[in-house]
Amino acid sequence: MGQEFFINSQDLEDKIRQLLPSQGGLGAGFDLSASTQIIPIIDLTESAEGSNLRVDLQSALDFNITTYNVAGATNTLLINNTGYWRFFGSMSNTHANAGGISTIQIFDGTTYKILLQGKTNIEASGSGFMPFLPYDFIVKLSAGESVLATANGGSYNMRNVGVAKQLADIDGTLT
Repeated sequence: MGQEFFINSQDLEDKIRQLLPSQGGLGAGFDLSASTQIIPIIDLTESAEGSNLRVDLQSALDFNITTYNVAGATNTLLINNTGYWRFFGSMSNTHANAGGISTIQIFDGTTYKILLQGKTNIEASGSGFMPFLPYDFIVKLSAGESVLATANGGSYNMRNVGVAKQLADIDGTLT
């Protein structure tokens, strides 16, 4: 049989009042307590939310994707809808000239922030290479933000090819 301890903490009491307003916090005359008895807890959150899929399966790619193939272009719009998005693809250079660059960036209407960038490496001979740069990452887009891709062209033949899939809306509800 476990022992019971009473806890007197204003911070904990304030947090309970905040999280459980319908209970009036603790109410008058009630104390927080702890016990040395082990009580198993079963997390039913996923089932209660209506999702029984493992987290890795929730981000699986399917037919509901947005594909893109950017070459010889700057600031090509990929996605501008709010929510959580998975980007899966690769950057490559199909020609051996130096100076090529490929990026994926987030844009808020004023400022660009580079999320991923691949550049052609310059060798002593003046030529360069970036054969293949795979990527797989998740981006949260708030209102007014967008994801853009760049892959400069000309003799560099840079490519940015991939797919985008929305995983959840801005509130975190799975799509």
